[in-house]
Amino acid sequence: MKDLDPLLHNQLRLAIMALLAANEEITFTFIVDKTEASRGNVSVQVSKLEEAGYLEVHKSFVDKKPQTSMTITKTGLEAMDTYTKALKEYLNL
Repeated sequence: MKDLDPLLHNQLRLAIMALLAANEEITFTFIVDKTEASRGNVSVQVSKLEEAGYLEVHKSFVDKKPQTSMTITKTGLEAMDTYTKALKEYLNL
């Protein structure tokens, strides 16, 4: 059996990556709204995923207000694919 990626084997990080895999780009606020996690917790988990190269963070201004958005990287997509395949193996024992 394959090992599960410990970075993705966390509920909030997995939720963030799933949202990214399903959307071309998402905002920080979108993640907070969808996961109902605290802004601080989302920030910490996004930083961990960014450090791993799983997502890219983009900062901009919209209507003179700062906005943080994210996109998934090729590495992130590959990690999600590997993770879901490994999880399926566990479920089909």
